[in-house]
Amino acid sequence: MVSEIRLFTESTFLEKAQSYQSVLSLRGVVVHIEIVEKINARFLRLHPELALCVDDLGLSLSANGMKMQPDWKAEIPRLKRASLKSEMIARACNLSEKPNLIDATAGLGHDTLLMAHLGATVTLIERHPILFTLLEDAKNQGESDPFLAPVVSRIQLVFSDSNTYLQQCIDENNSVDVVYLDPMFPQRDQNQQAVKKQAQVKKQMQLLHMLLPEEGEMDLGDRLLVLAQVIAKRVVVKRPRLAVFLNDQQPDHQWQGDACRFDAYFNG
Repeated sequence: MVSEIRLFTESTFLEKAQSYQSVLSLRGVVVHIEIVEKINARFLRLHPELALCVDDLGLSLSANGMKMQPDWKAEIPRLKRASLKSEMIARACNLSEKPNLIDATAGLGHDTLLMAHLGATVTLIERHPILFTLLEDAKNQGESDPFLAPVVSRIQLVFSDSNTYLQQCIDENNSVDVVYLDPMFPQRDQNQQAVKKQAQVKKQMQLLHMLLPEEGEMDLGDRLLVLAQVIAKRVVVKRPRLAVFLNDQQPDHQWQGDACRFDAYFNG
């Protein structure tokens, strides 16, 4: 887990950078602010190490000449095209019933955004302080957008380890309609060629993988499935199409796509 990181910003955005620095400090990350003349493509190429940037677009992660943030506004065209009938995730998660849903594997929050747009009330769990802060920034920006505002109002961000959060739900006898899982590291998959193809991810995901190196078996999601099945009427797992079952557990139902599938486990 990254506990110390540099943050590049231009003098114009210093106050904003200091605000992010304070927030991340409270979440256990030491941030060293460096004021630079201009954050542009050349600057990013010359500073390939993992770092944060603050500019007019807010907070972003940078490395290897790339810059990324969970740009929820960029998802608006996709959301406008989406419908309960057209989206496989909508059928898998039974979104027509407007479920109370936990997304225990946040990523960049794009699936959460889609599910909230299609009617779900979503609790989004993220344990990494930097990724959580990036998601928080995306949500805050979404609140000022006329299209996204009603969508993000149905999303609650929770800064927690998903295993801990689900166990707490069990201990407190809290239940939900759906738990959604999309584990980042399906490397035990049967078809290694499919895994390699899956690994050639978009630039955004490349940086996410740098920020979130695999930290043991729990990141595969096996334990999450076990915990989720205790509290949810339905657990939905997104997998590469040829991947092995999570926790080697045969699902009750599947929805198959060209690149991925959704495995569903029903409780009662």
